[in-house]
Amino acid sequence: MGAPETLGKQLIKLNCLLADFTRSHHYHSALNLFHHIHSSHTLRPDHYTLSTALTACANVQDAVLGAQIHAFCFRAGLRRFPHVANALLSLYAKSHDLRCVKRLFGEIHNPDVYSWTTLLSACTKLGEVGYALQVFDQMPQRDVAVWNAIITGCAESGYDEVALKLFQKMHSSGVAHDNYTFASVLSLCSLDLWRLGRQVHSAVVKTGFLSRTSVTNALLTMYYNCKSVSDAFRVFEDADDGVIDQITYNAMIAGLVSMERNQEALTMFKRMQNVRLMPTGLTFVSLMSSCSDATVAAQTHSLAVKHGFDDSTSVSNAAIAMYSNCGDLETTWLVFQRIKERDVVSWNSMITSYTQENMCGEAISAYIEMQREQVSADEFTLGSLLSIPQSVSGAEMILSIAIKNGLILKTEVSNSAISSFSKFGEIEQAYMLFCDSRFTRNMVTWNAMISGFQSNGFPTQGLNLFTELLATWLTPNASTLSTVLSSCANIHSLPHGKEIHAYILKFGLFLEPSLGNTLIALYSKCGVLHWAVRVFQTMPVRDSVTWNSMISAYAHHGKGREAIDVFEMMLDCSGGGVRPDTATFTGVLSACSHAGLVKDGIQIFNSMVNTHGVKPRVEHFSCIVDILSRAGYLDEAEKMVKEKTKKNVEVEDSTVWWGLLSSCAAHGNARLGRIVAGILLESERDDPAVYVLLSNIYADAGKWEESASVRELMQRFRVMKQPGSSSLVR
Repeated sequence: MGAPETLGKQLIKLNCLLADFTRSHHYHSALNLFHHIHSSHTLRPDHYTLSTALTACANVQDAVLGAQIHAFCFRAGLRRFPHVANALLSLYAKSHDLRCVKRLFGEIHNPDVYSWTTLLSACTKLGEVGYALQVFDQMPQRDVAVWNAIITGCAESGYDEVALKLFQKMHSSGVAHDNYTFASVLSLCSLDLWRLGRQVHSAVVKTGFLSRTSVTNALLTMYYNCKSVSDAFRVFEDADDGVIDQITYNAMIAGLVSMERNQEALTMFKRMQNVRLMPTGLTFVSLMSSCSDATVAAQTHSLAVKHGFDDSTSVSNAAIAMYSNCGDLETTWLVFQRIKERDVVSWNSMITSYTQENMCGEAISAYIEMQREQVSADEFTLGSLLSIPQSVSGAEMILSIAIKNGLILKTEVSNSAISSFSKFGEIEQAYMLFCDSRFTRNMVTWNAMISGFQSNGFPTQGLNLFTELLATWLTPNASTLSTVLSSCANIHSLPHGKEIHAYILKFGLFLEPSLGNTLIALYSKCGVLHWAVRVFQTMPVRDSVTWNSMISAYAHHGKGREAIDVFEMMLDCSGGGVRPDTATFTGVLSACSHAGLVKDGIQIFNSMVNTHGVKPRVEHFSCIVDILSRAGYLDEAEKMVKEKTKKNVEVEDSTVWWGLLSSCAAHGNARLGRIVAGILLESERDDPAVYVLLSNIYADAGKWEESASVRELMQRFRVMKQPGSSSLVR
């Protein structure tokens, strides 16, 4: 047996080694060393040994061993040491055992800052925000670490508004912010809070925290969330070289990908390599999510393998999604087969690949194989499966699997089920699921139900549900507001539409082009064209749908010249990435048709084919034929139709023929009317309108015998014209 002094030195040496293992994240080595100390007949663990071992337990979340060490601390009377008590708090917090956290905290006589912050962080992250706020208000002293704990906890738990109010309270209390405070608050600033984000940015510059890498990275993410690429680039270019790290480049690449600026993301990746910063797995995950071209996808995957990420499950999962987006299911399957350690994300990625191609059988087979490999399905697995059923019974079958696996109350599963039932017209079943109080509704839940009402012909119920949403703590997003605006347009409810417009302006959501586009459609359908024009003129960001909506609004109101003016404005702005598409030409040609602008219509149609390379569809031919025939240019219209027939452009569609036949009746062209009527009768022999129109054409031309022959033809084929009726005369 060694001398007490020698044993003491030996324990100190082992404690230092234990601490080194823990600091270097070798937690299992630390726990093995603790077992060696504890099983020794000569050494007795002291409070340093126990606190370090508890820290290792907390990080590997070994609750059983942690409870055993806790019992040893209690018997040895070592729990009175603050660092031991704090290590126990951390253990139970990371084990998600809030009851033990509260009980243990209550037994600490003089809790220090670490004790308070651990308690507050655990309460906020484990759902007891109200209790955390009560504790916070009762604290005798609150320094920046305590403020950060509760603000960060609320932010990470989805209580954004609470976190922002606490930040404002912290500022008014005179407590100086640090880099952790700024990083947490900046992470909350999205498009509807871009003004606050700018204010925080100013505070960062003023207080000198721009030199902190974490704050710079948070600023980049914030500006991309606010869709301000120029501001993000300004922050990146102004940052000192010592501030920029791999995470900074990853933030830039991920941000550019989120804005669909994929070429710039690749350029940023090249810059990262030029400054000799090695890409991480996250770098390739972001790059792969941007690839829709098979060649670029293969090159990106090759680079990932070259940098040693071929065994990375997360990178392989991203590769599965990438090849799936490229439509290359064969390579998708090969990548999946090569993964050494498939996790639930791997299987979900493969199942999602099948669901995107509507391959229901293959997706179900993958799910069955997943079960054979004893990988437990999660809410995302079943959410994906619910997106593909071909019938209500299929959705109910997958829902029964969710019930069996205890996943029915997961928000993602319920949201998918609501969307699936709505798609099949089972709106009552969808609403019953929505009303189930056992699961937590998020914005996706509300949007799915409001959209379900809208798509199933119940816009008023959708508006009523939107009113209920406003009474909750959730904030409607652009998707919500766009759907309810469409509901207002469908029922021509201008007052409700104006109220929602006011809400959009009040909360600064007008930067979303989709909302401006829906407002233009709303005011146009409600007959308030000048309001549609005002919305269009004040929109800060316009996409192709914006221009198309305004052109269609003018066309709907018979303002052909104004529609052409907007079309020409769109062409002038085409350098900004907005190009006229099929819908654009349909709208402007329709406007020319209604306004009788023959010369303009022909010119625009020719430019569509020859200048912009847009292949004409039946709606374009219908418009140009209508333009010509309404103006009496029936011979030119006939040539256009024959040209359409030669090119075999949707010949089976009868829209063009009906328009031409009506014009023949209006202008008394019996020759062409007989030809067009003959074509229509080949497919629509039982439609009395063809016979009546042709008979009238002959009668107006004084060809009474031909008119009578058509009437006899109606009798022979027993085609009866329905007698007219009036709701006023009974």
